[in-house]
Amino acid sequence: MPNATNTVTTPPWLAEMMFTDNQKKLLQLLGDGHFHSGTHLAQILHISRSAVWKHLQSFAELGIEVHAINGKGYRLSRPITLLSANAITSRLDSPTKHLIAKLEIFDQLDSTNTYLMNHARKSNASGHICLAEYQSSGKGRRGRTWVSPFAGNIYLSILWRFQLGLSALGGLSLVVGVAVVRALKKLGISGVGLKWPNDIYWQDKKLGGILIEVIGESEGPCSAVIGLGLNVYLPLNTTASIQQPWIDLEQILGEIPIDRNQLTATLLNELIPILELFSTENLPSYLEEWRSYDCMLNKAVTFHLPKQTLKGVVKGINQDGLLLLTTEQGEIRTFASGELSFSPFSHETIA
Repeated sequence: MPNATNTVTTPPWLAEMMFTDNQKKLLQLLGDGHFHSGTHLAQILHISRSAVWKHLQSFAELGIEVHAINGKGYRLSRPITLLSANAITSRLDSPTKHLIAKLEIFDQLDSTNTYLMNHARKSNASGHICLAEYQSSGKGRRGRTWVSPFAGNIYLSILWRFQLGLSALGGLSLVVGVAVVRALKKLGISGVGLKWPNDIYWQDKKLGGILIEVIGESEGPCSAVIGLGLNVYLPLNTTASIQQPWIDLEQILGEIPIDRNQLTATLLNELIPILELFSTENLPSYLEEWRSYDCMLNKAVTFHLPKQTLKGVVKGINQDGLLLLTTEQGEIRTFASGELSFSPFSHETIA
């Protein structure tokens, strides 16, 4: 028999692929902070103890840490709240909701960006949103892997159709960064900065990243997949491969609880309108706001190009969103792409 609440409140453009009912109930039971015996869990779920054990093993494969103590039973190392389509959409502004064509939530994917890029090659859809609890091959810039533990962070991609050509999408990552900072501010998270061209920082530590992939004609309509990875909670046992200082929202906010469904809805309420307006407003409308969040301005950096590495001082961005860098030779150069890192000889601000 269908769930009456879902039948009434779930819009037809929603799709949600999650765990089985038993797996979800097991996660909820274990996430209450108390130990539960295998026998007790089996009785509640009406399954065998061996089935309970198999579910726990499947959780471990996704990086969900389960504590097991003889005589006490099992519990999760920390509470988990799964993403919910209804919980997200109930918090969306009406204009945002009307611009969304489809919203999908998966318990696991290789990559939300890869999933939507495959859709972009097959159709001209716009407003297609994909979220995942876990990514087996999350994508960062320059072929890096984005660390994606289960149900800890935000892995969000948006497929958007632009009537202008690829050449008109310059600066899109900067505008998306502005939307992310606006969303975090609305949730009471201050001090967030942007690192050119697509990183979200907090006190010189990486909080998130943006990855935009495009497909289409240089002068005609094109599609972009806008990917956002945002650290909400990164377990220490998943961070060994991260080669730069990082931070998550749990560290920033301390004991203040973080509702990932509210966070996702707030992000979409900022991202979707800004994507809708980008074709007409473009980068110039957001330049000054982006500059106010620039966390690399006047800082000594190492700038990495495919075949060259430079040292210099960041002098902001120009009207086209290109990086301005004063080199060691005193020359001001502009760059359309490349990667910045704090220079090992100084993290200090330079006049």
